[in-house]
Amino acid sequence: MSTTEPPSAEPAPEHDLEAVARGLASAVTGEVRFGRLERMLYATDASIYQEEPLGVVIPDSIDDVVRTVVYCREHGLPILPRGGGTSLAGQCTSRAVVIDVSAHCRGVLDVDAGGRRCRVEPGITIADLNTELAPDGLHFAPDPSTTRQANVGGCIGNNAAGSRSIKYGRTAENLLGVDVCLVDGRRLRFDEGAALRDPEVAAITAQVAGIVRTSEALIRERFPKTLRRNAGYALDMILHQLDAGDGDFSKVNLAHLMCGSEGTLAVTTGAELLLHPVPKAVGLAVVAFDSLDGAMDALMPLLDLKPSAVELLDDLVVGLARQNLEHRKSLELLPRPERGETDAVLYVEFQEQDAGVVRARLEEVCALHGSAVATSTDAGEMGRLWRLRIAGEPLLHGVPGERKPLGFVEDNVVPPERLAEFVRRFREVVEREGTRAAFYAHASVGVLHVRPLLTLRDAGDRAAMERIAAGAASLAKELGGVMSGEHGDGKARGPLLDDFYGPELMRAFAEVKAIFDPQNLLNPGNIVAPRAIETIHEGTRVHPTAAGAEIGAHETYFDYADQTDFAHAVEMCNGAGVCRKKTGGAMCPSYMASRDEAMSTRGYGNTLRLAISGQLSPGRYDDPEVHAALSMCLSCKSCKAECPSNVDVSRLKAEYEAQSWKARGRAPLQKRVFGRVHALNKLASIAPGVTNFFNSFGPSRAVLNSVLGLHPERSLPRFETPLHKRWGGDDPALPSDAPVVALYGDTFTTHNEPGIGLASKRLLEAFGYRVRLVHGTDAGRALISTGMLPEVIAQTETELDGLKSVVVDDAVEAVLFCEPSVLSAVTDDWLQLKIDRPIELRRRLAAKSALVETFLDRRWDTHPRRPEFRTEGIGEILLHAHCHQKALWGAETSAGLLGRVWPGCVRTLDTTCCGMAGSYGYTRERFGLSQKIGELGVLPAARGAGEGTVFVAPGTSCRHQVLDGAGGGAVHPVVLVWEAAIS
Repeated sequence: MSTTEPPSAEPAPEHDLEAVARGLASAVTGEVRFGRLERMLYATDASIYQEEPLGVVIPDSIDDVVRTVVYCREHGLPILPRGGGTSLAGQCTSRAVVIDVSAHCRGVLDVDAGGRRCRVEPGITIADLNTELAPDGLHFAPDPSTTRQANVGGCIGNNAAGSRSIKYGRTAENLLGVDVCLVDGRRLRFDEGAALRDPEVAAITAQVAGIVRTSEALIRERFPKTLRRNAGYALDMILHQLDAGDGDFSKVNLAHLMCGSEGTLAVTTGAELLLHPVPKAVGLAVVAFDSLDGAMDALMPLLDLKPSAVELLDDLVVGLARQNLEHRKSLELLPRPERGETDAVLYVEFQEQDAGVVRARLEEVCALHGSAVATSTDAGEMGRLWRLRIAGEPLLHGVPGERKPLGFVEDNVVPPERLAEFVRRFREVVEREGTRAAFYAHASVGVLHVRPLLTLRDAGDRAAMERIAAGAASLAKELGGVMSGEHGDGKARGPLLDDFYGPELMRAFAEVKAIFDPQNLLNPGNIVAPRAIETIHEGTRVHPTAAGAEIGAHETYFDYADQTDFAHAVEMCNGAGVCRKKTGGAMCPSYMASRDEAMSTRGYGNTLRLAISGQLSPGRYDDPEVHAALSMCLSCKSCKAECPSNVDVSRLKAEYEAQSWKARGRAPLQKRVFGRVHALNKLASIAPGVTNFFNSFGPSRAVLNSVLGLHPERSLPRFETPLHKRWGGDDPALPSDAPVVALYGDTFTTHNEPGIGLASKRLLEAFGYRVRLVHGTDAGRALISTGMLPEVIAQTETELDGLKSVVVDDAVEAVLFCEPSVLSAVTDDWLQLKIDRPIELRRRLAAKSALVETFLDRRWDTHPRRPEFRTEGIGEILLHAHCHQKALWGAETSAGLLGRVWPGCVRTLDTTCCGMAGSYGYTRERFGLSQKIGELGVLPAARGAGEGTVFVAPGTSCRHQVLDGAGGGAVHPVVLVWEAAIS
């Protein structure tokens, strides 16, 4: 047994942060961040906790990771290795120097397809790794719900598992070896047999083995026997390996001790992973139940069918999905129980190499549950359903009201045959406290995620939190399980470890910690030296200090009733990091391009919360760091749809800036100019030729660049004779009783691209409509984007007065728009702004409004007439939909009409924002990022459009980005369709 003393539980000393920053900056080659906001963005993870770190290092290489560790050890600085920051128990929050490996240390070093193994750096995500492995038909199998955000290093730290652990096991079962940096800077390799090759590993192994053998009886008695277990250190795995050895350490693999150690033993610098063949056949059965108990009772017969996963969702999660723009579509695929309403759903998946076996298994599920089952083998459908399940946890943060589903007992595990009993008894524990809970689970392995609805602002609820935590842990232990089956101990369950394992095993944990980290520098305060039960509700986002972090009452410009109120809207981000992805969907373009936490939806959400709650500066709205951070958000609205918690950064950013300009007395000059785009366009188009010359003439353009901060490589929009001067009369071929539609002449269509407005008029007439032109603006879009909300409200009230006659006139069948960003202002922002005009009028206008191409598509079979189309010469149409369009209505609102005219030729691109975003892409400080965002998909696709391919973009900003970045070539869908119409 080791005689090394366990690490002290004394609090870490305070440090001179400026000196630490200077020292680290001289010692490492990567980026060092010690500004208050820069640090506070790493103060939270996906848990309820918040702890301000000492600073952040973003190493540019593994060698830089080692340099950081060495410097910290030499200066007695605590160290927190961190990847995606998706931990749910608070283990990624600490008063330490954070080492963020997710930005640069993400390489795939080697793939041995024949040996089914690979070597990777710790910062690569599971999704990115599996993309790299796809050509070899292999994958890394652990699949936590955060595969697109979770780094492999973090998966090792948490011993991540996921939905399919019944088939593939946890990270530990898929980990062949790890490269580590010990706190003293030594770089070692832990794998099976390493103790026979490396004397240093042998010495460490001998010490660990001594502790394990001394505690052997207690390990066999007290460690849970469930497949999923993740509490304390994995001494049971080491004991099993010692038993398997031939009297030596040949079978010991200390890599498995690193699994679930939460970065408290060593810093992972690399990993060798076991890979599995990608299954050739997959099928999913979704079974609906009218009660949670019914779902639990059905579990064991389903497990007899040897599924790859069985997952549970309860009615609370399903109900919240109905309110989410992204996930409500998936509910259409869910079956209904034979009686009553859907109170629970089980996902039962089968993965095999033989499609016949999958079909047979699905039939057996149907035989068990009849019409309450929906089955699918379609990859698209299954993907939609799985996205709903994966979103379960973050969806819960959309619950309205003071009480929120809190994550502190969401990780209990019991043997599957005891899960039904556990659910019933745990529900009683929660109900005794006068509340309810959300239940979702990896039911196949007995892992139950429970989120009781409580508020940390209420002393009674905080006391209830303690009782529920203790009751859940005791119940799990009684039923043969443990309180942590997947998400780790951290701050949430660390205080429960002593009661579960007892003082002898807790001392063994501390002795193991002392072998690796005698100074207690690695993520101190986790696993060893647990704190009192009361600490599970201390150091939270709501109460990071004794003073708390109250948002307070604000007179806002937007109405936040859809998220209870402004304070709740500010706190909606739960930190799950769904926005930290590289591909797929539009959220979050600035993060996709930069890989910078500050530029993720989570980063913006945390920035706003910290600022508005007064944690950054007393003024709340006057912090320059906050304005600089928010300036990188494109206000693309993608988070409004794709964030499971419905965090609407676009709205919150506009509100924050408006409050700031109110406090200052006026907005900055650049904001005032960019916000009044309609007035400028109207003026510029009086003499468009003169304006175009002035904008392109070197000296005058240089003045504009200097005054407005424009980037010289960004072209300015061209102006033409306004649309209303070119409108002309009605088509004489139209009958006098032809139905009428109104075309909203937005400022961009009117002054910059009137050809789109004319094409819209002629195309609508070809379909038999008389078109009335409504003189419009940008509907306040630019003013909203620049935070000039009082001006938006005044302008909108005037516009609504002018539009009222069109809205209430039943003879006008629709109000149609060419520009998606203007339509989004009318159908989204106008409904949420506190405008002194009846909400019924605004809702009626929104219901009557649509894009031109959407109107023509959706009424395809009922138009007065329909023209013929020439479709030859076009082999493929690439559609890049506007981000507001994708977020609010879906890309099909443009794709539908194109598909009717050119069936089978339309390919909707899975692109994020184009990067232009109105005025965003014009400025010097954002031009580079704008271009990088464009290069994520839009610009390469536009450049790659060969002969016979047409690149279509409904958004004016998108077409401008393509013009500057790809030499032009993007057309509006209405223009394309009109040019093909045969009159």
